[in-house]
Amino acid sequence: MHQSPTLPRPLVLGSTSPYRRELLSRLNIAFDVAAPHVDETPQANEAPRALALRLALAKAQAVALLHPQAIVIGSDQVADLAGEPLGKPGTHEKATLQLQAMSGQTVVFQTAVAVVCASSGFQQVDLAAVEVKFRTLDPDEIERYLQAEKPYDCAGSAKSEGLGISLLDAIVSDDPTALIGLPLIRTCRMLRAAGLVLP
Repeated sequence: MHQSPTLPRPLVLGSTSPYRRELLSRLNIAFDVAAPHVDETPQANEAPRALALRLALAKAQAVALLHPQAIVIGSDQVADLAGEPLGKPGTHEKATLQLQAMSGQTVVFQTAVAVVCASSGFQQVDLAAVEVKFRTLDPDEIERYLQAEKPYDCAGSAKSEGLGISLLDAIVSDDPTALIGLPLIRTCRMLRAAGLVLP
């Protein structure tokens, strides 16, 4: 009996982040985008790493419920300063305080990614930790940077892919795109495990 070939599952990025969309587009595969609608409030005493992992999985699961046949990617990033989570500042004032706190410090950007397919039962989650050493920053440098780049939608108030690189002394990572918002090495590994053909 002749069987029709199995169609590849659609791919959905469960994120409204333009940074993650740009990163995923580097893989040259078709994908849709869906907003995950997840409460991102940290739980009491939740470590930054645990928070990132929980939210990445929650985002993928939320979108997978709406797209059960699809392979869904969820991701979350939390900046970790000595165990304290730093989220997206949202305002100039909060960004200033974040950069003052990170001046001369090593911040670990905990970037988690989850891949879920509801209909097949596939679910994996992983995390890439990126150590970022900030230079000692004077108030004028912080102000000039914030006025120039306005990174208020970025965890930790600095865009390493832009002018924010000038604030840094070093970046240590085994998955370099993780700092921008999506660890592509881990993402590719998980997508292949879910049955997607790459490249």
